[in-house]
Amino acid sequence: MSFRPLYDRVLVKRVTAEQKTAGGLIIPDSAKEKPQEALVMAVGNGRVLEGGAIRAMSVNVGDKILFGKYTGDELKLEGEEMLILREEDILAVLS
Repeated sequence: MSFRPLYDRVLVKRVTAEQKTAGGLIIPDSAKEKPQEALVMAVGNGRVLEGGAIRAMSVNVGDKILFGKYTGDELKLEGEEMLILREEDILAVLS
């Protein structure tokens, strides 16, 4: 299936959460928080400005990003959980 977000939206896949702490303790599923890091899977064309011009996206497919805790909408594509969010909800690009 082909999926392309519209305008300034980004499709991301969360990075898997750590299973153990730094000390080696196993974290149970009930205590895990959803990670705020994700891999960019698809990007829209960009934000449409007042004059009709399009501002290009500042993230690209394959970038690893950090996003806000309560942002975006969850969806399932081909059996995988994804998240779609606006470019303004992205806090940083990780390198």
